[in-house]
Amino acid sequence: MEQQFNDRTQILLGQDATQRLSGMSVIVFGIGGVGSWCAEALARTGIGNITLVDNDVVSPSNINRQLVALQSTIGMPKVEVMARRILDINPRAHVTAVNQRYNTETADEFNLGQYDYVVDAIDSLADKALLILRATSSDTTLVSSMGAALKTEPTRVSIAEFWKVEGCPLARALRQRFKRSGIFPRHKFYCVYSPQLVPNLEPHQDHDGSSPNGSLIQVTAVFGMTLASIIINKIAQHTS
Repeated sequence: MEQQFNDRTQILLGQDATQRLSGMSVIVFGIGGVGSWCAEALARTGIGNITLVDNDVVSPSNINRQLVALQSTIGMPKVEVMARRILDINPRAHVTAVNQRYNTETADEFNLGQYDYVVDAIDSLADKALLILRATSSDTTLVSSMGAALKTEPTRVSIAEFWKVEGCPLARALRQRFKRSGIFPRHKFYCVYSPQLVPNLEPHQDHDGSSPNGSLIQVTAVFGMTLASIIINKIAQHTS
């Protein structure tokens, strides 16, 4: 079974790269429209140690774009659904599900330096900024998702170093936040983003008073897969 699982990957990347992938440790923050697809790609490419962090449960509004969201999983913790799926893909994987939000109250509980890669797929601006600062201050490699909502064209999804991301309101808001605080990421890191702007959208308000942004699976999934590709290609090429 293990040989079958690795065959197609090994044909393309080689045995050495496949072995490196199996020994790598990745932590994914945010198991939603972007993070769930990133975790899927990491698992199917043979990453051996995956930690999933999210405190949310599956809701009906997630079904249009999130891998973990099915009618049968509504109300279940996203990290638990994703962990079970990864183990069904690769029973030899070591998967840790952390049903918890990453924020100022919990950040000290995570030793980011113990992971080879940190994936930021967090929605909250404050939590995202905190993770970026902590990850770039530790001995790990960070990859970060910028805003995937309000986009319709997957072919516009791109990769750039954080300070070179253009046309993304979330990246702009993060940079402004860092400049106001005078505290900046200690190392460069790559981001997945889209410069596409969808104009003239009518404001939307949910029944609970919140104002969510619209998002589509063909974009959020490409964001997640692209995050995974950065990691997989770096490992395969033996670069940092």
